[in-house]
Amino acid sequence: MRKLLFLFFLFGLLCSCELFESKEEKTQKLVNEELMAIDWNDVDQYPHFDNCDETATKQAQKECFESVMLDFFSKALAGLTFEVDHELHDTVYIDFLVDEHGFISVLNVEEKTDVLNEISDFNHKISERLNDLTTVAPALKRGNPVSLRFRLPLVLNTP
Repeated sequence: MRKLLFLFFLFGLLCSCELFESKEEKTQKLVNEELMAIDWNDVDQYPHFDNCDETATKQAQKECFESVMLDFFSKALAGLTFEVDHELHDTVYIDFLVDEHGFISVLNVEEKTDVLNEISDFNHKISERLNDLTTVAPALKRGNPVSLRFRLPLVLNTP
C-alpha cells in the first residue's frame, strides 16, 4: 500500500506543473506558437480583378494581377505629356497599397533629383493620375482580407 501511495505521490509531482497551468495560459501558448509559424511577409491569395482566376496557382494570380495593374497603369498615364530641356533616361519607382477593402492608392513616388529638376510637379501629376485607379478583391491571408504593398517601375526615356 505504501508503494502504491508513493507511486501516486511521485506521479502527482511529475504532472503537477501541467495541472496547475490554466486553460487560458495553454490557449495563449498555442496561439503564440501558431503566430510564430505564420509567414507574415507573404499572402495566401493575391488581389485579383474580375478577369483573373481566383482558383489559379498563387504564381498565376500574381502574374494576372501584375498584368492587369500594368494595363490600368499605362491607360491612366497615356495622355500625360511633359516638356523637358534635357534628355531623361531614368526609372522612377511608385509604391502602391491595396488595402483590405480592395482600394488601390499611391503611397509614394520615388523622388529623383534629375526628374524633379526637369519636371517640378512630376510626382504630384503621377500621384494624381494613379490614385483610385480601380478596386480589386483584396489579398487574403488565412482567409482574411489584408493590405498588400507593391512597387511598379515607370521608365522615362526622352529623345
